[in-house]
Amino acid sequence: MPAPTLGVVARPQLPPEHFRSVVETADAVGLDELWLWEDCFLAGGIATSAMALSWSSRVKVGLGLVPVPFRNPALAAMELATLCRAFPGRFRFGLGHGVQDWMEQIGARPASPLTLLHDYVVAVRGLLAGETVTARGSYVHLTEVALDWPPPKTPTILVGASGPKTLALAGAVGDGTILTGGTSTSRLRWAREHIDRGRAEAGRTSPHPIVLYLLATTDAVTPERAAAEKLGDGVDDLVVAGDASSVAAGVRRWASAGADTVVLQPFADEPDLEGFVRFVGEEVAPLIHG
Repeated sequence: MPAPTLGVVARPQLPPEHFRSVVETADAVGLDELWLWEDCFLAGGIATSAMALSWSSRVKVGLGLVPVPFRNPALAAMELATLCRAFPGRFRFGLGHGVQDWMEQIGARPASPLTLLHDYVVAVRGLLAGETVTARGSYVHLTEVALDWPPPKTPTILVGASGPKTLALAGAVGDGTILTGGTSTSRLRWAREHIDRGRAEAGRTSPHPIVLYLLATTDAVTPERAAAEKLGDGVDDLVVAGDASSVAAGVRRWASAGADTVVLQPFADEPDLEGFVRFVGEEVAPLIHG
């Protein structure tokens, strides 16, 4: 089995003015990927992705994910195409429902999130492929829209999913899937079954990589820390903790269960994000990549 791609989440609770040192550390220590979130109402995902890409030269930057009720699909395609062209081969992104309570707060919660996500992914893929897109769906309304600057190569569109219907949708219309932190190895295998069902029903046979967020810490997971992350029971199958060899063993366990990219997600109370990135890049990565 090939070694998984290894990344770290730079959680958006970090103030934007403190973000540059994390990016530069990730670039310097040889980390494969640095992933960003667009959580409401913190730093914007497109802006932070552009910042991270411009402050680095080799690390890949992932945005997981873009909440589709948040932006018109034409605007999303313009922004994503710009980053793909400006930083070829270094930008990955996912599209997803977003947190429905947040979408309610901004007046953008759809009656059918699945319909919106399906039509949105189809429209954005067409735009990024350089097509002229007309759509007359329940949520996506485009009339002969085409990008002047589509990427030279249509980028991979990941879909964030957790429930069975969205997982099947990810298999049907996505090029890969993002799974959230708190996904056990058994849940990962279960998710792959639903993804593959969607792929089979859509007649898709191309590879479908899975990006998985995995909670990680070098400290003990106390009941208080577990409660703060809303882990519930079964912490041992939801978190990797300890020294580099313990964390690397955990990464390999989730990779064996089907994850192609394992993105280590620090706890919200992590006091030293640069140190965590350095730990993953300098100590864990060599154990994963041999």
